[in-house]
Amino acid sequence: MKIAVLGGDGFCGWPSSLHLSASGHDVTIVDSLVRRRADDELGVQSLTPIEPLDVRVAVWKDVSGRIIDNVDLDIAHDYDGLVSMLDDVRPDVVVHFAEQRSAPYSMKSPAHKRYTADNNINATHNVLAAIVQSGRDVHLVHLGTMGVYGYESVPLDLPEGYLTVSYPDNNGVMRDREILYPTRPGSVYHLTKSMDQLMFQFYAQNDGVRITDLHQGIVWGTQTAETEQDVRLINRFDYDGDYGTVLNRFLVQAAIGYPLTVHGSGGQTRAFININDSIECIRLAVESGDEVGNRVRVMNQMTETHKVADLADLVADKVGAQIDHQVNPRAEADENALSVRNDRLLGLGLDPVRLDSDLLTAEIELGKHYAHRIDMSRIPCRSYWNRDRQSAAEE
Repeated sequence: MKIAVLGGDGFCGWPSSLHLSASGHDVTIVDSLVRRRADDELGVQSLTPIEPLDVRVAVWKDVSGRIIDNVDLDIAHDYDGLVSMLDDVRPDVVVHFAEQRSAPYSMKSPAHKRYTADNNINATHNVLAAIVQSGRDVHLVHLGTMGVYGYESVPLDLPEGYLTVSYPDNNGVMRDREILYPTRPGSVYHLTKSMDQLMFQFYAQNDGVRITDLHQGIVWGTQTAETEQDVRLINRFDYDGDYGTVLNRFLVQAAIGYPLTVHGSGGQTRAFININDSIECIRLAVESGDEVGNRVRVMNQMTETHKVADLADLVADKVGAQIDHQVNPRAEADENALSVRNDRLLGLGLDPVRLDSDLLTAEIELGKHYAHRIDMSRIPCRSYWNRDRQSAAEE
């Protein structure tokens, strides 16, 4: 299949592009390199050294014999360019990673909130409108987030996107109706992903766009079979307080002897997935597009759930690290329970990588190898959801 990967230079987009290419698909990366500019803005760099995108795709051609094309395009603000790209590439599938992906970044300031909303909502709506305008039967695969469900404790396994509700009609007869699971976004980033759902529902029903929405858990790990083939293909590894995901941050902190930063009680339960499983889920979603009709297919892209404090203990036990409990910058419950269904991806053949695998140790070794690139002043999270929490952290 011909596949356009929007945001194909990023943490999930790059290894997904390589995996799809290695699986025999014709891949075109569409990216404005805005994620690299965010590093410049924040004064931080990936733990791992990232080559320019044109070097990356050239190296991939050398090691694999396969060509990945590259289009420099801001899909959120160049609609005509997006339409032209679809006309030129004529993809069977569009994989959409092209959204600002950090909750802390989205809450740094009013400007960051506005940027996140502007970029993410425009990007998704432009893609949908452009697919309709193209007149082609394009399957849209979108990387969403488990965060649209919220993080309150609920007495059920979180379903895959939908909930059946019962209500009495005007005659008192009980009726059933399927609805999108009610969202409870915890940041502007999560808010934009919640709005994506409504746009998907509309375009699927109104225009028949085939859409798969993957509600992904927190990704851990860095390398995949494809990125390990040459050091110039290495994936990015974020450890800073804005873009570093919690487990990857723990692994870097453990590698350099920095106390593991647990925000709040550590009782927050989250869903996790290894980067290797993440890219496999993308492939499975892409290759099963024939199953998708005018009802958005929602799949929970996660493999296990853990409390943050338990993760810190797991990492600390491996290296003898200390744990440092800090004020939680987020406005969230101190504890929550979480149980999630992921039947659809398991049914498509996903064989999950678990946290008790040797990959945790491999990630710590990767952190040690590149420890000279770490700026410890960038490790603390300095994005606060409200002033009261910032004041408490500064006391």
